[in-house]
Amino acid sequence: MTITSPSTTNRYLRDNFAPVTDELTATDLSVTGQLPDYLDGRYLRIGPNPVVDPGDRYHWFLGDGMVHGVSLRDGKAQWYRNRWVRSASVATALGEPVRGTPGGADFAANTNVLEHAGRTLALVEAGSPPYELTHELDTVGPCDFGGTLPSRPGRPGYTAHPHEDPETGELHAVSYTWMRGNRVDYSVLDTSGRIRRSVDIQVHGSPMMHDFALTERHVVILDLPVTFDISMATADVPRLVRPVVRGMLSRIIGRNPVPEPVIARIARGSEGGPTTLPYRWNPDYPARIGVLARDASGDAVRWFEIDPCFVFHTLNAYDDGDTVVLDVVRHPRMFATVLAGPDEGPTRISRFTLDLASGTVREQCLDERSQEFPRHDERLTGRRHRYGYAVGFDDGQTGDTVLRHDLGAGSTDVRRLGPGLEASEFCFVPRPGGTEDDGVLMGYVHDRAAGLSDLRVLDAATLEDVAAVHLPGRVPAGFHGNWAPIGG
Repeated sequence: MTITSPSTTNRYLRDNFAPVTDELTATDLSVTGQLPDYLDGRYLRIGPNPVVDPGDRYHWFLGDGMVHGVSLRDGKAQWYRNRWVRSASVATALGEPVRGTPGGADFAANTNVLEHAGRTLALVEAGSPPYELTHELDTVGPCDFGGTLPSRPGRPGYTAHPHEDPETGELHAVSYTWMRGNRVDYSVLDTSGRIRRSVDIQVHGSPMMHDFALTERHVVILDLPVTFDISMATADVPRLVRPVVRGMLSRIIGRNPVPEPVIARIARGSEGGPTTLPYRWNPDYPARIGVLARDASGDAVRWFEIDPCFVFHTLNAYDDGDTVVLDVVRHPRMFATVLAGPDEGPTRISRFTLDLASGTVREQCLDERSQEFPRHDERLTGRRHRYGYAVGFDDGQTGDTVLRHDLGAGSTDVRRLGPGLEASEFCFVPRPGGTEDDGVLMGYVHDRAAGLSDLRVLDAATLEDVAAVHLPGRVPAGFHGNWAPIGG
């Protein structure tokens, strides 16, 4: 079931982008094949799923978050659940009480979901806080990490893309918001779930900064030319005050924090709230990569200029003597002509080698197939990796292709799942004690003909089928998923 009319002109409200309206609970799910007995935990994935019809101006990134989860144990699929993240607006729309104490930048997190320090966290970027969920995916409320997350207006909430150091178990993050002008925040969340370190870093202006990378010694920052757009941000501000608000913002954005009354005015927007993502391609903005030692102050960052591009996702990064090696999915540009979602031409896997001794940078194309959602064995985050995984993209959406990159051999294995199937992000789950490619890939796959989705499990070394968990409903196209092992 969907909430939208099939006549909508917005592609991000049609087909498998269309939201679902039912929250389902199903137990003892049917399984084809044999689930490995070491899979003891939950596969969780999140994506946009508007609770009310947003209209044709809708931007895919702005849909209320919905989490889809499958619990696995002893070779069986115990349950499937899908639940909206109950921000204040979602709870109100559903006629339910508000959970916790939402702040002024409240939003139903829709971009990533993971477990850390015993909490299941739904994450989003650009100023809104994470939301904590129960084991069964019901909403607890906003999470401020025991009072250590700055939550007042003008401060970043958190990131959608923290990276865990496999040696310490701490989550490292780079968080941004247009409300902070030209400053982003590098933070470290310890294993007790409290932020123990927070460092301000000055960037060129007010960029979108969806991801970053971590090495054993450095934080790698992406300052790229998709930036806050004043005209788009104020489109819903009443006409009489719009010139005043735009004039004030033009003197502030990219330089200083935005005054709280202005933030409140923009956040209110029109009666239905803002529906346009206020970021666009900015050809006048320099593209550059920053490298900062983990224990350094923010002003010690070193910048390396690169050709204009945009990066949503890094695959991994590592130190190699006096160089930092960074693998990413490179987009030629973003939100230049297509403003409702990410669709600005073919992508590729690229490697940037940043020479700290000479101050030079070299870019190398590793694979020219259009793809997104790169993943690796996260036991090697910040360390030299050999393998990477991704899903193929065609015209801005996933097809049925899963890719396995052997970066040591310079080769790529391609698996076609089958006609009429749409893959989502696949994450790597290692076999306990196994090597880098000894384990499985897990991700949701939608069958257009059946109108249903499965949780597919593939052998990470061969991309062959291991098992499929058959779900009672459709999992719409979404964002990030992670394996949350019991006791992990």
